[in-house]
Amino acid sequence: MAAELRVLGQVELRVDGRVVDVGHARQRCVLAVLLVEANRVVTVEQLLDRVWADRLPYKARQVVSNYVSRLRQVLPDDVAITRQGGGHVLEVDPEAVDLHRFRGLVAQARGRDDARALALLEEAAGLWRGEAFEGLDSPWIAAVREGLAQERFAADVDRVDLALALGRHATLCAELAERADAHPLDERVTGQLMLALYRNGRQAEALLRFDDIRARLADEVGADPGSELRELHRRILNADPALARVSSPDVPRQLPAPPVLTGRVTELSLLDETLAETSGTVLISAIGGAGGIGKTWLALAWAHRHLDRFPDGQLFVDLRGFSPAEDPMAPAVAVRGFLDALGVDPGRIPNDLDAQAALYRSLVAGKRMLVVLDNAADAEQVAPLLPGSPACTVLVTGRTRLASLIDRHGARHLTLDVLSRAEAHALLAARLGADRVAAEPGAVDELVELCGGYPLALSITARDAAAVSLAEVAAELRELGLEMLDHDTDPAASLPAVLSWSLRRLTDEHRTVFGLLGIAPGPDTTLPAVAALTGLPPGRARRALSVLEEASLVERRPGGRYAMHDLVRAYAATTAHELPDEVRETALIRVTDFYLHTAFAADRLLVPRHRLQPDAPAAGVHPHPLPDAAAALAWLQAEHATLLATQRAAAAMGRHHVVWQFAWVLDTFLVRRVHWRDALATWRAALDAAAHLPDPTTLSRAHRLVGRACSLQGLHGEATEHLGQALDLAVRHRDLTEQAHSHRAFAFAWELRGDDAQALAHARQALDLHRALGQRGWEAEALNSVGWYAARLGEFDTARDHCRAALALHRHLRDRDSEANALDSLGFIAYRTGDHREAIDYYDQALTQLRTLSDAFRAADTLDRVGHPHAALGQHEQALKAWQEALALYRDQGRDTDATRVQRQLDDLDEEIQRVRARPRG
Repeated sequence: MAAELRVLGQVELRVDGRVVDVGHARQRCVLAVLLVEANRVVTVEQLLDRVWADRLPYKARQVVSNYVSRLRQVLPDDVAITRQGGGHVLEVDPEAVDLHRFRGLVAQARGRDDARALALLEEAAGLWRGEAFEGLDSPWIAAVREGLAQERFAADVDRVDLALALGRHATLCAELAERADAHPLDERVTGQLMLALYRNGRQAEALLRFDDIRARLADEVGADPGSELRELHRRILNADPALARVSSPDVPRQLPAPPVLTGRVTELSLLDETLAETSGTVLISAIGGAGGIGKTWLALAWAHRHLDRFPDGQLFVDLRGFSPAEDPMAPAVAVRGFLDALGVDPGRIPNDLDAQAALYRSLVAGKRMLVVLDNAADAEQVAPLLPGSPACTVLVTGRTRLASLIDRHGARHLTLDVLSRAEAHALLAARLGADRVAAEPGAVDELVELCGGYPLALSITARDAAAVSLAEVAAELRELGLEMLDHDTDPAASLPAVLSWSLRRLTDEHRTVFGLLGIAPGPDTTLPAVAALTGLPPGRARRALSVLEEASLVERRPGGRYAMHDLVRAYAATTAHELPDEVRETALIRVTDFYLHTAFAADRLLVPRHRLQPDAPAAGVHPHPLPDAAAALAWLQAEHATLLATQRAAAAMGRHHVVWQFAWVLDTFLVRRVHWRDALATWRAALDAAAHLPDPTTLSRAHRLVGRACSLQGLHGEATEHLGQALDLAVRHRDLTEQAHSHRAFAFAWELRGDDAQALAHARQALDLHRALGQRGWEAEALNSVGWYAARLGEFDTARDHCRAALALHRHLRDRDSEANALDSLGFIAYRTGDHREAIDYYDQALTQLRTLSDAFRAADTLDRVGHPHAALGQHEQALKAWQEALALYRDQGRDTDATRVQRQLDDLDEEIQRVRARPRG
């Protein structure tokens, strides 16, 4: 773990970029003392004096021991506090402590007058985040803070001297003016400001600064400025040409200030590896991703960490590829800016862009320079800005993939995604303070969840939380959504505005596709579904998805799936509402019909017997082709969440018949894959829809299937209520088929409640009705039901006769799905009547069928049952294998009661195996 310990600002511990809470103010004060004296013994008396002075706590030495103990618990492995010589030593690499790193960098720079010395001092200055030990107070802390402030001041004025010598005057005036105002009698600072002003063409302001300090010195100390400052004043007054000369005018340092970067450890490491591995020009075009994802932050943070690798300078330009401005920056403007930064006389700059680019490449040839091209629009904008020298490194950020840079220039692609949960927590802690985040953990978790790890969204919520509680911000974000992340006057502080910049270069068709994706049901989508949604031919739909992916608005995932971040999706939905109502409605009808008819085709492959036929799909909608049952099951599994969302979308549109049909075509899949909760939800939605449909049979079926789903969930009271309503409706409307189905559902419900006698009575009534109606397929299932419940009640002759008749009829009808049930029942009968080998044979046949059907739910039960005859025959290995497989399936399906029972069987079997092995032989 990479540890950072910081005192040049708030006292902080960071591990892998994440802020670690080190306790309250006094405990942080103890840590501060140990850090200042890192790797040196601090006695207990010194700790007491430096932290508490003359206001010692009760049992002071014990308090110190407690604080040190708590600090040990949070410090990472590479930092330790040990006891030595009557005190404590914080053992740490000095480079991990910002104070000691600051002093080391200043020491390295001392006595040098080159660009490397300036880079060292700039890195040292960048370590400061405020005044030292911010928020802590004790006499010793105050004294050390004052001393460090003087060290910082001395390093800063040395840094400015070097910067002025190297021609950096253009960026120094504001900084020096602020420092001169804070130190109005410091002649060195005033001299630096005067020289910077003069070199920036502000001679009059430079002379006024001299007049101001001369008057102050006379009034406050009764003295004149020193000879050095007076000589500088004279030379400025005479416009001495030598003052304008600098030792190295061609060393630009254009990087903006380093950002406060949280997390991104993996991405920083990948950039490091790229720098180490690449021998030619390095183009990392895909610090890419959606607007507000943190591309520029990452590029600048990495660049500042590696300034020493680029002693010949750093060039930076915002190409405005995606910004409030209408047009991206022209390459000629960017090249001209680079030539100016490299000190080229304006008279030497040619007019032609190609000639300008050639001059630029000549100037940077052989130099170890970093070029950061931020916010690029496309490869054509970037190409003229690429150096030709392998000594240079180029970072390109942008929302598009810049494919030709990757193809033609070997650019390395790094796509930036959202922050992890831990990184999102760390970002909020860095912005709001660790104490505040720790005080409202529930609200922080909700903010992280609602923002989905999106850096700009997290930053906006942190800003909003400056004056109110985190819980209040979370509540507003939950209620207002994307609206909460908007800003009236500052587009860069508005997530919707930042995202909108990505749409400017899209065609109307691509913007329409983007909007429709925002309202499409489900968490992700596929090309066939997008073709249905948009009404576009597959080729044009694919092109639209590629364009949106290139713009980092859509992410392509394995398996040909496309997804949006939740916040991007929410923004897309807002753009969809700008489309005509009929466009949105037609799109939703098309995509709903696509999913319904493909699911219907999949269901027919899983269960070939007759199923309810949906209405014809909307014009131009073609179901996704599914060649066989395996493909059908795979498609249903992949689209599971989307299918449920599509049923909800149909309900919202008032397409009641479609809602009902979705429940019907998904039923087999949901039950087989043990998605019982989803099955109950779909049938409850179907029941609500059925109340709006004219057919009473539909309402009866809905009650019946809600009842069956309740039984599977163990909701026996609710199951009985719905099944009763189903049967009453069927009787009232003289629907004998529905009466038969309701009796079979009642039989299943009573079985799950442990009342096999009631179950058998309902199964017999179902059998009589199906026979009377000549429904041979349903008659076969009812025969098996009667046989099953008779077997459970010990009526084995009756059971065997019925189940054999069921098996014969299923085979005649070629119904493999129901044939497996009859085989399983016959296996149970054989086992209960002592014919274990026949039982195993029946069970094995059933398992073969169930595995072909991918019916894991029934396979688990059959595996459980086949273990018993194996065990009875002393075939312990076969029993063990069957029960272990059953146990795994039960656990996977969440059938905890069954899993517990099978685990007991395995335990008993293990004891039996041990007893057999312990018996003496011979």
